Amino acid sequence: MIRQVRREEIPSCVRVIRQSHRTVADQFGITAENAPRYVAFATDEKRLLWHMDKEKRLMYLDEEDGVIRGYYSLLLKNDGECELGNLSVLPEYRHRGIGTALLKHAVNTAREKHCAVMLLSIVEENTALRKWYERNGAVHTGTEKYDFFPFTCGYMTIRLD
Repeated sequence: MIRQVRREEIPSCVRVIRQSHRTVADQFGITAENAPRYVAFATDEKRLLWHMDKEKRLMYLDEEDGVIRGYYSLLLKNDGECELGNLSVLPEYRHRGIGTALLKHAVNTAREKHCAVMLLSIVEENTALRKWYERNGAVHTGTEKYDFFPFTCGYMTIRLD
């Protein structure tokens, strides 16, 4: 079941995000030393509470039998755009359609909030993830290489109108 995150669930959401993105970090040699700002290392309760309280992000989780298995957030912008953040599924629950359900939920939520475009970013070298997003309607729009990351950031959009 996908539903909004409650404040007391923030620690569990941090765990889901960190564990989920840690597999990508391990696969591509991303470490706390070479990329301390990468989501698997930088996400903590303080950051998610800031997302909730200051940025007013919409935050959702996937839960079954009391176990939080997935998470995402949406940052609504003033220009008809929104940003999908931290779409995450715990490794042991992958390949069960949870990520697809979360993405569809995010798209529907964004449409309900009158967004025309959803923005998202990925580790560009993660071609399997890029292809998954493309199969689910995303279009690759470019890349950027930053000095503070040992990987290339890939950018994608999903048209909502």
